[in-house]
Amino acid sequence: MATECPGSTGHQEHHVPSKPSRAIKPPALPVSTRPDADRRLRQADRIARVLRVLQLIQRPGRWDTAAIAREIECSVRTVYRDLAVLELAGVPWSFDRETASYKVRPDFQFPILNLTDDELLGQATATATSKASGLDVSKGARATTEKLATKAGGKSETILREAQQFTEVLDLKLADHSRHLDVIRTVQWALIQRKQLVGLYESPYEARPVKLALHPYRLCLIKSAWYLIARPTTEDTPRTYRIVRFKSLRMSDHAAAIPADFDLRDYLGNAWGVFRGSESHEVELQFTKDAADVVTETVWHHTQKSRRNADGTVTMTFTVDGLEEIVRWVVGWAGRVRVTEPKALREKVIDQHRKAIDANR
Repeated sequence: MATECPGSTGHQEHHVPSKPSRAIKPPALPVSTRPDADRRLRQADRIARVLRVLQLIQRPGRWDTAAIAREIECSVRTVYRDLAVLELAGVPWSFDRETASYKVRPDFQFPILNLTDDELLGQATATATSKASGLDVSKGARATTEKLATKAGGKSETILREAQQFTEVLDLKLADHSRHLDVIRTVQWALIQRKQLVGLYESPYEARPVKLALHPYRLCLIKSAWYLIARPTTEDTPRTYRIVRFKSLRMSDHAAAIPADFDLRDYLGNAWGVFRGSESHEVELQFTKDAADVVTETVWHHTQKSRRNADGTVTMTFTVDGLEEIVRWVVGWAGRVRVTEPKALREKVIDQHRKAIDANR
């Protein structure tokens, strides 16, 4: 096998015997004093980087060590080490002097999962969905699909690439989380490593940001925004925090207490969206004939029931904890819905319509 000469800028590659030279032999690693979870994360990062190198040299293009280092944002020396790891794993790579590029033997396929066509389609759909604004909280799905496509080749690669090409997710009307991706990732790692979170939270009910120390329970996407369900260290019950309202957030060294029996559905109860009211209400709405088909196309709430009436209208019922969130939804159907029950909801809807009329006189 051929390797690249250490210290090369990428313009000159030297053919040497297949046995790796001492210059690229990975140094002995010292005994780590890091926590096991941290060490596992570092190992996972290294494995992902090595697989990324394999992915690159299986692609068309000029991939010398300098190009690989730029692509994966590491040093040239690290690339040499990763190539040595691939060689030890039995990957038949070589350096092509004519193209000044590392190549993998064309007939080589790295062992992959034996996925069915439906499983491949599902992976591609998940990748396309996770690209949408608001859902793009991680690049993991896209990177995984790219690796699978590169390794699988043939029909599997075609399914993965074309399913992504022809599947798009647009205009979800989600909150703008583009400046809070680090916060979301911090929450995810804190949950995985069972660590507490410390941060500043800007509540609409407080004059200034509040410092919080939290036991994280869940990260969840509800309606149009990402939320953190967490218990303050000074309290006995969890609360709901909107991700975009964190001014800062970091993972601490303190262990988090995450109940094994915590259930998000039980926590939210019959809330219309995120915030659960103290009183339960049986809601009955009657939608006009022209709205009947549209409103029944969507499951708006897990307690939803609908009944078609002889005159073409639709009666829908819900059981909700609190009315503050559902009232805004009902107002959006202005002119096409009548609130039958409860009276309190009807009064709130009328009040909102009056305010809208006054604001637009």
